[in-house]
Amino acid sequence: MSSSARSCHSSTPSHKHRRSSRRSRGSWGTTDMDSQALSALGDFQTLPLEIFHMVLNYLSVKDISMLSMVSKTISHYLINYISTSSGTRRLLLQDFHNLELPARGEGAPLLEHYKSLGLLLKRCTLLLPTRDRLKYVHKVLAEVSCFKLNGCASPLHCLGLRCYGVFLQILTAGWDELECHRVFNFLWELSNLARKVQTVVSSKAGSARKLELRIRLYCRRVLLNHWIHRSDSAFWLTRILKPWPIVNQARLLYLIFGPVSSLDGYVVWQKMIERPTDETSLKGLAEAIKLLYGTEAREWTADDVISLVDELSVVPQEWLMENNARLLLLSGSNICFTFLASKAVNGRAMELARLMVFMVLVCEKDLYCMDWAVKMMQKVCKVFSTPWERNSFLQCLENAFARMVMDMLQAVLAGVHGEEDSSFLNLFYLVHAQANFHKEILFMAMRSSSST
Repeated sequence: MSSSARSCHSSTPSHKHRRSSRRSRGSWGTTDMDSQALSALGDFQTLPLEIFHMVLNYLSVKDISMLSMVSKTISHYLINYISTSSGTRRLLLQDFHNLELPARGEGAPLLEHYKSLGLLLKRCTLLLPTRDRLKYVHKVLAEVSCFKLNGCASPLHCLGLRCYGVFLQILTAGWDELECHRVFNFLWELSNLARKVQTVVSSKAGSARKLELRIRLYCRRVLLNHWIHRSDSAFWLTRILKPWPIVNQARLLYLIFGPVSSLDGYVVWQKMIERPTDETSLKGLAEAIKLLYGTEAREWTADDVISLVDELSVVPQEWLMENNARLLLLSGSNICFTFLASKAVNGRAMELARLMVFMVLVCEKDLYCMDWAVKMMQKVCKVFSTPWERNSFLQCLENAFARMVMDMLQAVLAGVHGEEDSSFLNLFYLVHAQANFHKEILFMAMRSSSST
């Protein structure tokens, strides 16, 4: 055989080997993968990358999440898959408007999907620093317009922000406080929330209704509603409120938790000013106050919360005293006593007495036990440092009852007091409230005298 023939013959296997090598590298998109990394792929190393992606399309998101824990190499390929067009179509479901919004706690399939997706991205990015994890997650979710504060044309009827909220809750579950600070700062800057909040808290209440609605929905559905532990809820609510002065904190608290219109979802700013309201309208505010007052909210002192409640009662103008009293009752005995005691300590006996009368009235209207009001009065009396101050407060209390009865009687006499007239009904409740309040005091006095 000639030397040229031998040369040609000997070169043939080498060319075949090189073509095979290029094909293998092209399938998985790697050039210098070592044998250890190849072995980490297991049986998947024999599949072209396109076939691997097709296999993933047959797996549930939970199964893909489990697969990401097999090895660092598999996790790397899954990150690449999530970023592809087919992965995005598969994982970023966006049918947010063709479903009825589920009540809290119900497992809507779309919400469950985004919980699973949150776990998948949590596991895939496990080895990355927090900043890089957030950047990657943002890159993946950036094209979903309904995840943005201003991204949806119909936010009230959209499931997008709730899906984003459960996604973030799963993604950040178990992260330490410093990492959660970074998450909040990242979201705050990403949504430009600081400037938007500044706009609404410095403007006339209700002048930017659409922006108020979007801030409310974003804060509730993304940052607050999905936490299981109260300490987590307290942390995120604190992050929202603490950067602002007390006046703006109260305004923001009302914006997020205050009553809204059942027709358009806009915040009803005048509801506490115009007429007595019901428990439903105040429940959200009361729960938020209890959260900040609890041991879970380490950054808030009792004085901070009392000052916030005091400031809240003039948002956007001074509330009716009955609405103040109802909020205090819904906030719980500890907050109620602390608030009343602060007025006693600061020498505001007349204001304290009037508020106490309205609390008695709310107990009568809302069917609370009247002995609760009597025991609360007893605790407040112990705050006064001298018998003279205590007796002066009790005199103010009886005078407040008398003045309110006369005012309501005049309102009845001035108007048409039919069976459904509110003035007559208020007078009816107040007279019964006063009678039941004093009845409980007499019962208590008799029990005390019989035991001595």
